[in-house]
Amino acid sequence: MTQLSAVACLLLFALGGCSGSEPRPASHKDGAPERSISPQQVLDAIPRPDPILRAGNTSPYKVSGVEYTVLDSASGYREEGIASWYGTKFHGRKTSNGEDYDLYLATAAHRSLPIPSYVRVTNLDNGKSMVVRVNDRGPFHAERLIDLSYGAAVRLGFVDQGTAPVRIEALDVAGVDDRRESGTGYRYLQLGAFASLAAADSLRAAVADVVSVPVTVSPVEMSGKRLSRVRVGPMKDGRQLSEIRELLLASGFNPGQPLP
Repeated sequence: MTQLSAVACLLLFALGGCSGSEPRPASHKDGAPERSISPQQVLDAIPRPDPILRAGNTSPYKVSGVEYTVLDSASGYREEGIASWYGTKFHGRKTSNGEDYDLYLATAAHRSLPIPSYVRVTNLDNGKSMVVRVNDRGPFHAERLIDLSYGAAVRLGFVDQGTAPVRIEALDVAGVDDRRESGTGYRYLQLGAFASLAAADSLRAAVADVVSVPVTVSPVEMSGKRLSRVRVGPMKDGRQLSEIRELLLASGFNPGQPLP
């Protein structure tokens, strides 16, 4: 994000978001589009193994003199706070990772989650929940946790109020290993995803006796099913990853190939 686009974030009023594009005139207020939609028309974002690229993930970065840090991974992230939404002011403009913002899609802006990330957002006032894709930076208001698209706000039932208390839970997605465009791009080896948590824990314990790097079990959504994934890492570089993979193979385990 450039300093110029950061200034654009400060021009938001009650319902503000932040895109990675140049600022718009301050006289252009944000709001809902002329074409309204029903909650049923807003579909959940479908988690997919998007690589974590440089675009949108500069860390640390500053907005109005305040420094923010992007998390290395979204895995395990869970937080409660206030959600707001942004609409027509940024419709069609570039988000922080260069995508076009579409106010009707299930997307969101967050200050510190890697871009892109997938999170489940639950409106704590009414219990409504949905999955959105984080592809933008913001909101840069200390009292707000996340900016949702207009469509997501409609689906979650708070578009008229402007804000709502929410819970955010990051989703682990099979194939998404907080990969980045540097070095080998690989930091983890996946050993499998199991319907049984006990089976995953058993494999984790066995592998932990062999390797000197962390072995973890984390929930992952795959084809609509919630599984328990076992993975080894993070590795400090490609050489260590290769060494650990050879060690696992020699010990009778079958690690998958590092994902591109």
